Amino acid sequence: MPAGITKGTRRQTRPTGPETTASRPPLVRELLLVTALFLIYKFGRQLANGHEARAFDNADHVWSWERALHLPGEGSVQHLLLHGDALVKAANTFYATVHFPATVAFLVWLYLRRPEHYLWSRRVLAALTAGALVLHITLPLAPPRMLAATGLIDTAQVYGPSVYAATPDNDAMANQFAAMPSLHFGWALMVAIGLIAATRGRLRWLWLLHPLVTLLVVVGTANHYWLDAIVAAGMLGAVLCFVPAPRRVTQLPAASMLDRRTTVPQLSEAAR
Repeated sequence: MPAGITKGTRRQTRPTGPETTASRPPLVRELLLVTALFLIYKFGRQLANGHEARAFDNADHVWSWERALHLPGEGSVQHLLLHGDALVKAANTFYATVHFPATVAFLVWLYLRRPEHYLWSRRVLAALTAGALVLHITLPLAPPRMLAATGLIDTAQVYGPSVYAATPDNDAMANQFAAMPSLHFGWALMVAIGLIAATRGRLRWLWLLHPLVTLLVVVGTANHYWLDAIVAAGMLGAVLCFVPAPRRVTQLPAASMLDRRTTVPQLSEAAR
């Protein structure tokens, strides 16, 4: 058998791995799309401003529902953070700096390394965020740090750093009454699910630490109720039921199969 044919055949028929072979979407289009979605969400949240009375009424209801459901008090987590200034400042910094950059890094890595998982994750995050925006507009909710009945403190204002103005009326950049659902937790949970689905190995389950730490942070800093996270998880579960997850390719791509078909006669002829 001629050596040239053998080497060429090996190069042509070598499998490309078990990952999916979806084409990577155009970068400029994706940047414009993601930016547009973010701006729509950012400005859409402002529609819920000016409903302070409703937000505090809803907060009273949520607090009562949690006690009726015998959920643990948010104060139990905050007391753990208040054991040291460094710990509570770290939690405030995590809340202020990790949420958005971590999600962007997640999408960038998937775009470069797992295109089909990127498309799936982007669609899931977009649907989850759209659903959250509807709730933020229709159900304004004051966070526990604003509700006197909780007995919690605003750790960001006391210890820093804070991403919100001291009073909602002076905050032109954010809607502080958009507590339910918690997109901090919802996005973090999707990041973990997406990375677990797109990677291999037992250690990939450690990505679940990201939403776990996020949950403790958003509750301990009194920015969210337990129910905010529960609703976010429920909405994400519903979205995942309707957005089909990508499947890994277990066979050779069509081009490789074509190469195999074209090289088999050559091998047979060379053998004769």
